[in-house]
Amino acid sequence: MSLAEVYQSFIAQTLHWHQQHDLTMRAWAADPANSAPCQLAILADNEVSWQPLLQQPASDFTNVEQALELELHPDIKQFYSLYYGAGLGATHSRGPLQLLMVWDQADLARLQENIIGHILMKRRLKQPETVFFALTDDDSIVLSVLNSSGAVYLETVGKNVTEKLADSLPEFLTQLSPAAYQGV
Repeated sequence: MSLAEVYQSFIAQTLHWHQQHDLTMRAWAADPANSAPCQLAILADNEVSWQPLLQQPASDFTNVEQALELELHPDIKQFYSLYYGAGLGATHSRGPLQLLMVWDQADLARLQENIIGHILMKRRLKQPETVFFALTDDDSIVLSVLNSSGAVYLETVGKNVTEKLADSLPEFLTQLSPAAYQGV
């Protein structure tokens, strides 16, 4: 299955899981004056409900690739270009995580700046280039795609990747189970 199909399936599972557990997907509104495309309603104190929404048009990473003189792995570009959202909670055999998502166009710009900064750090450290796509409950550990191969690794920030979790992002997504998002 393609990344889009696997990701869409995981989002459907997540929505069903939230419905079964009578949970609302919640996040803090980045800018209360401007609602994000995926935002459903304002709940209270800048807290909003939301659901993943297909990006139309999809996010473009040409600027990042030109700035780095590097072609990003197609899986990472597609991952960040499919849906708007606040992030999806999930569990993996190694523990809880949060899949990152793009909230709106301002968030996309921040994400792209962070990707550029991350890759420049990897270059300074003379380490293989990676792009993060998920957070763990340990602030110093992220989940990343090795840009050269598309394999998924646990990555301790500032260190070389050593623990491979899957050969590809689609394969990794099939290893996840939905969980509550911990962003609020």
